[in-house]
Amino acid sequence: MRTVINGSLCAWLLGLSSFAQAAAPTDSSPELLLDDIQFVLTEPARWHSTDWENAGWAGLAVVTTAAFIDAPLRNEMRRQPKDNSFMNIERLGAEYSVVVVAGFYLVGSLAENETAVTVAQDSLTASIIASGLITPAIKIATGRSRPYENVGTNDFNSLGAASPNSSFPSGHTTEAFALASVISSHYEATWVKVTAYTVAGLVGVARTYHDAHFASDVLAGAIIGNWVGLSVVSHHQQVKGANIVLRPEISQDIIGLRLAGKF
Repeated sequence: MRTVINGSLCAWLLGLSSFAQAAAPTDSSPELLLDDIQFVLTEPARWHSTDWENAGWAGLAVVTTAAFIDAPLRNEMRRQPKDNSFMNIERLGAEYSVVVVAGFYLVGSLAENETAVTVAQDSLTASIIASGLITPAIKIATGRSRPYENVGTNDFNSLGAASPNSSFPSGHTTEAFALASVISSHYEATWVKVTAYTVAGLVGVARTYHDAHFASDVLAGAIIGNWVGLSVVSHHQQVKGANIVLRPEISQDIIGLRLAGKF
């Protein structure tokens, strides 16, 4: 089962990397990504007391979930009849997310819809930071055993994980909520926000359903994905308002985004 999960993760990262290269053809784009990474990772240094209070409540929620919900929820999920439809749902937090991001970009480019193109750019950046950097780092740091290994909810091998395939936090859920937060930030319609977060929540449910994650893994992934997505959108709005113009570029040799401005 680890082989299957690792193979899926590799396929997702390759797809994400390919789309990143297509969507960022200019020399300035890597610098922008590094700026986004720096902004997100250093954001706690700019938090106010309310932000730290919210972070504390979020951490308490994860700990409480781990203590009181992980084991009984896992037992309940194991009693449920298996349904293969959940497999497609959880892929929205992996390889299908690449399709979603690419879809927003292509539709936005062809229809000259700036909002859709911006969703694609922000989603791609949030995915790289949340699912490609933060969550894997925490996985390695915690080394929590997967539910299907049947060693309990408190088996951690801090800094001893051989790969980022440990259970905490859920990478699929991180990715799903990163996309959901970006999409909901750019569209005012209530049904869009409800749909985006409902789908993201179902990805988390699917991961517990398949015995791949505990409830606290899913909650932590949701918090990380949502935080990074909202941070990226906020930062991009500030930067674009200052000195960047984002234009879609489609030619015979390339499909991507051209960033024009002062760097």
